[in-house]
Amino acid sequence: MTGTTQLTIAASLSFIAAFMHLLIIWGGANWYRFFGAGEKMAVLAEEGSLQPAVITLFIAGVLTVFGLYALSGAGIILELPLLKLGLCLITAVYLLRGLAGFVLPFVSNHPAVKDNSTTFWIVSSIICCIFAGFYLLGIINSWAQLG
Repeated sequence: MTGTTQLTIAASLSFIAAFMHLLIIWGGANWYRFFGAGEKMAVLAEEGSLQPAVITLFIAGVLTVFGLYALSGAGIILELPLLKLGLCLITAVYLLRGLAGFVLPFVSNHPAVKDNSTTFWIVSSIICCIFAGFYLLGIINSWAQLG
């Protein structure tokens, strides 16, 4: 598998995650609960607060930018600024989030951690590590071609 293919897959995964976040906004409180956003976010959504939607929309925007950087690294769209650095930072974000989720639920009592189930942390961490893997392999296999 080429770096271009790996970065295209990475982009697709980021775009799917962004779209899922948009669907959660549309789905409301029950979707916040199902996807593990925590009871606080679900209750705020039930109360009509804009806070859950704004936070989730921000996350969707960040994930979209991540996808655009992967497409840029794959050569599918124009070269974005600081492409190599951006792809490395995106990979680090996904990897750190992935690894943190294997540790945090067992060592932290912070409400942002405890408001989610251990299952949420493990499943989402596996997903983030898979995303990181595609970004990392894409970078490694495309490094010479990246701007």
